[in-house]
Amino acid sequence: MESAENLLARARQRALEMKLAYAGALLPAEAYALLQAQPGARLIDVRTKPELEFVGRVPGATEIEWNSWPGSKPNTAFITEMQAAVPDGNPVLFLCRSGVRSHNAATAATAAGYTQCFNVLQGFQGDKDTQNHRNGVGGWVHSGLPWTQS
Repeated sequence: MESAENLLARARQRALEMKLAYAGALLPAEAYALLQAQPGARLIDVRTKPELEFVGRVPGATEIEWNSWPGSKPNTAFITEMQAAVPDGNPVLFLCRSGVRSHNAATAATAAGYTQCFNVLQGFQGDKDTQNHRNGVGGWVHSGLPWTQS
């Protein structure tokens, strides 16, 4: 298993290359490996409740909606909910469907004072394939990582 230090170094290097406002970015398999290698690391899934219920969820993830359903309205309590659930000091990894909302959540958490925020690139379902379907190109599910479905 790769060390947490190596995984974090790679994520931080991506942050420099991508000019991110937060600590770094991890591919799904790297994120899972970091969660295994560093007990204090936390995964925050920022997808909506219907996405979690109908598409699937990652066991052990903290679930805090970035946007609420219906209407995709911003969750104005996101940072407050995060502060109640996740203390600062350890790596916090953000996951959404494809990596966009999680990017925004990592940016907001960093602005709120969290120092080790990381986006999980490709998200839970990855990018769309040539037939406009997800789960076949990148992402947590396609990488064969643990997940469950209701």
